[in-house]
Amino acid sequence: MAIVNATDQTFAAETKEGLTLVDFWAPWCGPCRMVAPVLEEVDKEMGDKVKIVKVNVDENQETASKFGVMSIPTLLVFKNGELVDKTVGYQPKEALIQLLEKHV
Repeated sequence: MAIVNATDQTFAAETKEGLTLVDFWAPWCGPCRMVAPVLEEVDKEMGDKVKIVKVNVDENQETASKFGVMSIPTLLVFKNGELVDKTVGYQPKEALIQLLEKHV
């Protein structure tokens, strides 16, 4: 499954079904750029089990504020629209897969 970019308007629809990993990021954020290829790898390995959604915090401040995103990258895990887990900062692929496997 391809990685999806969500906006304040599409966020609820993108996270309402199944397991979703949401990456709150910004183009100027170094650790965010480091985590992007890791998310691509997670998508290749777990794309049939998890949907990955990216939210640009500069363009979608309403959603970032709603979930209390204070530093980026912040990665939130949603299951059927409910927030079930969270991690902040760069995470290696193994750590992200472990985080997601708890909720599959």
